[in-house]
Formats: sequence, structure tokens, C-alpha cells
Amino acid sequence: MLTFGSVVIGVDELPRASEFWQHALGYRPREEPDDSWAILVPRDGTAGPQLALMLSPSDARHQPRIHVDLYADDATAEVERLTGLGASEVESDGAVAVLEDTEGNRFCVIGRG
Repeated sequence: MLTFGSVVIGVDELPRASEFWQHALGYRPREEPDDSWAILVPRDGTAGPQLALMLSPSDARHQPRIHVDLYADDATAEVERLTGLGASEVESDGAVAVLEDTEGNRFCVIGRG
């Protein structure tokens, strides 16, 4: 079974983007951000999607820098199921599989745990 994990946005300046999205959505850091990655969650503790911000070298005007991370109990089985539905596997390091949907939009499948 797949569930939404995070909406991921590539950014040029992590502190600036994190500050913006925290105020825009009423979110807070889930844990202390590092130099290249921050995960934001609803400030009031209610359920809601995580927003992950990651440093990205691509230019947002020429290449989309937003994708979703999907969490799976059995990532290998889900990747097989999704490729059977028409997705294409781009790369995998064992922990994270990057796929493209039938329109070429990329998303990640990440095993829980």
C-alpha cells in the first residue's frame, strides 16, 4: 500500500524557502534542518502532508523542481506494481526508487523504516 509521504520542492536557498513556507502554511520544522534538506509539518500537530525542501541545482524556470514521495510497506512490490501500470523506473539505490509516471513526471517510492 502506498501513502503520500511528502511534497518535495527543490530550492536555491534553504533557509529563505523554509522561512517562507513556514509562514505561508503555518508549518514548523519536523526536526533540525541540515544544509541541504528540511521537512516541515503542520505547527499545530494536526494531520497534513509534509513539505520537504531540498537544495536543487536545476533552474525552476526550465525544469520542474517539485515531486511527491510515496511511502510503501514493501517498496519492491510497489515499484513492480507501478511499472506494471505503466511507470518507468529511472534509478534506485535500494532505499529510494525514482520513477516516472506515464507522462514523464517523476516521483519517489520509499520503504517505511
